[in-house]
Amino acid sequence: MPQIVFLPNADYCPEGAVVEAQTGETIIEAALRNDIDIVHACEMSCACTTCHVIVREGFDSLEPSDELEDDMLDKAWGLEPESRLSCQARVGSEDLVVEIPKYTINQVNESH
Repeated sequence: MPQIVFLPNADYCPEGAVVEAQTGETIIEAALRNDIDIVHACEMSCACTTCHVIVREGFDSLEPSDELEDDMLDKAWGLEPESRLSCQARVGSEDLVVEIPKYTINQVNESH
């Protein structure tokens, strides 16, 4: 079973975390199941960029992003070549190292 290493983020996992992931589930599904509450303003429907993450290791093991995700990512704060929307990126067979960016373009977070 692959693992996802979430790098430390002051708001979501201050000490970082290592979680078990199931092949085929999205990064955000694994995060939420392990109490890492990544913001997902559009309820994981690929209609915003609040769940933007940067896949620091294992990026090539993910299925390629589709045109809709690419269009949404163009709006993400701090976009990098290894950026993905965690609601769209499905875990493959390799471990991942994921960074949750410090900022999003979301103006309001109703969960805080």
